[in-house]
Amino acid sequence: MLYALLCYNDEAAVWAWDKAQDDEVMARLAVVRGKLEREGKLGPSLRLLPTTAATTLRKSDPPLVIDGPFAETKEQLLGFYIVDVADLDEAVAVAKELAEANPGGAYEIRPLALFNAGAPLRVEAV
Repeated sequence: MLYALLCYNDEAAVWAWDKAQDDEVMARLAVVRGKLEREGKLGPSLRLLPTTAATTLRKSDPPLVIDGPFAETKEQLLGFYIVDVADLDEAVAVAKELAEANPGGAYEIRPLALFNAGAPLRVEAV
């Protein structure tokens, strides 16, 4: 079953990390990602740029395009993982592993229903 593991944290804190801190967290997360890849359970995982780079389309007549995120909150959606696991218990276990590697924040675990598989994208990893 497919699950999205949505990563929330205080983006001001995360984007304030120096390169060494960021590299350290990414290295710990890479261990978990590597395990999931070897098990064939990891789909796309993405890190979102800060909400200051966001644009929001508000539904109105006519639609309104504005700079910034939809809502201001203490924690922002900073990225997500797509995992293919047996059940919710296994998805929670994966989220716990990621949480151990990543300081602060929360992981929201949402089951997915495939709407459109789309075509493969050619994307370069950062």
